[in-house]
Amino acid sequence: VIGVVIGKTDVRGFPDRKNIGSERYTFSFTIRDSPTYFINVNSWGREEYVRSLSESFRVGDCITIENPLVQAKEAEREEKFNPVTPSCYKLLISENHSVVKTCSAYEMDTKLLSLLHLPVKDPQDYYSLGDIVANGQSLNGRILNILAAVMSVS
Repeated sequence: VIGVVIGKTDVRGFPDRKNIGSERYTFSFTIRDSPTYFINVNSWGREEYVRSLSESFRVGDCITIENPLVQAKEAEREEKFNPVTPSCYKLLISENHSVVKTCSAYEMDTKLLSLLHLPVKDPQDYYSLGDIVANGQSLNGRILNILAAVMSVS
């Protein structure tokens, strides 16, 4: 699988239920390979492996994933913690079976880079800030999609 990384989480540790007293680590990211399709990728494992993998690429990098495990996603559970994707699958990367490589500049397809700036939501599924201000009370407690641009960071 080859695609551009459009989102990424921080590394987190969780108590390992199988080995009491130890932790398993995870992080996830989303890759896109076309204007329509993108998929979530999860990695679980030892702290050293997961941190090293997470630090090996950034959002905007083009990566190749070799030998991921393809799993059906549990829509309700998955979409609570990960971006909603059009795929009914997710990819799982494991230390023993998978390889993730960053594409070099000359290998990178400019078509993939252009995907980095495309919204992942339907353009008709956004609220404007004006709508939110005008209808604030009636929107209380609802999850809203907002399309925004950052003008400056200071």
